[in-house]
Amino acid sequence: MTRRFQAYMLGGLVVLLIAVWIFNWGHGPELASVFSANEKFEPLSVENPSLRMDKLERIRKLEYNGSKRSIFTAQLPPPPAPVIPKVDPSKLPPPPEPPLTLPVKFFGFATDPASGKRRAFFTNGEEVFILSEGEMLQNRFRLLRIGNATADFEELMTGKRATLPLEQPAS
Repeated sequence: MTRRFQAYMLGGLVVLLIAVWIFNWGHGPELASVFSANEKFEPLSVENPSLRMDKLERIRKLEYNGSKRSIFTAQLPPPPAPVIPKVDPSKLPPPPEPPLTLPVKFFGFATDPASGKRRAFFTNGEEVFILSEGEMLQNRFRLLRIGNATADFEELMTGKRATLPLEQPAS
């Protein structure tokens, strides 16, 4: 800032100060209007200004049922205990039936070159069973399908199905 600009600023502020002083010269403090407001005060017309003891007693007997948290500490209140619903055992669904287990192991298959039918080989310890698709195993299980890695069975009594994986013989 140059000296000339500073001088203009000082002159402008002085003129502004004089204008404000002249504007407020004729006005005195506004205290008279404040006191005049108090002269217009009229109290409310209450017929019986005594205390209502019945309402005070009702408020005194009131108990706080909130979260019981102290507003003077920064700690959070402990979380509420989880509510575990009681379950009626008669309304529970029945447990799932166990999966079908077969008393044999699937250890191989072959394709008949003349008919093109597949035959699967099953073992139960020392016994070996050779079955085609649709044949019965131990008069209880029907062989539904022979795949490259699995054999599918159905139990005749219940209609349950099971799949046996192809097991490699121990070497």
